[in-house]
Amino acid sequence: MTTPFLDTAARVIRAEAEALSTLADALDDRFRAAIDLLRETRGRVIVTGIGKSGHIANKIAATLASTGTPAQFVHPAEASHGDLGMITIDDVILAISNSGEAPELGNLIAYSRRYEIPLIGLTSREDSTLARQSDVILLLPRVPEACNTGVVPTSSTTMTLAMGDALAVALMEHRDFTAENFRNFHPGGKLGAQLSVVRDLMHTGQAMPLVQEDADMSKALIEISGKGFGVTGVTDAEGRLTGIITNGDLSRHMDGLLSQKARDVMTRNPVTIAPDALAERAVGVMNARKITCLLVVDPKEPDLPAGLLHIHDCLRVGLG
Repeated sequence: MTTPFLDTAARVIRAEAEALSTLADALDDRFRAAIDLLRETRGRVIVTGIGKSGHIANKIAATLASTGTPAQFVHPAEASHGDLGMITIDDVILAISNSGEAPELGNLIAYSRRYEIPLIGLTSREDSTLARQSDVILLLPRVPEACNTGVVPTSSTTMTLAMGDALAVALMEHRDFTAENFRNFHPGGKLGAQLSVVRDLMHTGQAMPLVQEDADMSKALIEISGKGFGVTGVTDAEGRLTGIITNGDLSRHMDGLLSQKARDVMTRNPVTIAPDALAERAVGVMNARKITCLLVVDPKEPDLPAGLLHIHDCLRVGLG
């Protein structure tokens, strides 16, 4: 049984969804013109707005910056008291005002016109001061706000936020911005961990356990215990990877173990992963195979061991 609260919530969400659909249908060549301005700027995108538009502007600036478009939020009131100095002639300004008549934007708009700084106006009124002064207008369709009074910024701010995301993603895709690029801007927290690559976590050089095929198992055991990963890779005389020895292999060959060679005990064709693979994918492989280590090989040199990744390396950064 629904309640008035649930009915209200559903009505608001549907109204905002309809607003977004209307916005998508209303996009035209002015969006392309805005992208061209943003793409060609030699400086930063200065995003500004007051009130609810200011909160949205702050988020848009953060999204642009995190996806490869240098951006900064400038508060229009603070701009009138010295922060105009943050804006250079190499920048482009994205000014947001639903009505297009926010008085706090006046000095910033005048500054952009005085120094011929490109101005993109994001507004719902084509006849507004902001629209008339802008080099490019991003026009929001006039749709009802989702509240029952029609005055609380709801549908309009949702459309504004979506327009900012559309700009950021369009610029991101134009620049072929990759998950690796995104990771560089997000090294911390869960997101940074999810975007870590195997190369960042793997053990290389002397830290990587390796023995040759003709090594006595006594030497292999010393390598396994000394390096502390519970495994060792096995190579031929030329250094090509041919196998791996795990605790399971040791158990299966316990009878007369010390009289055998590494080649007699190893598992051939071990599971490997590329150094540029996401560490999260490596965790998935280890979980699926019920193993704790992966040998790392570069696809360009698939026979040569490049490193070793242990599940604990992934757990340490928050994966798993």
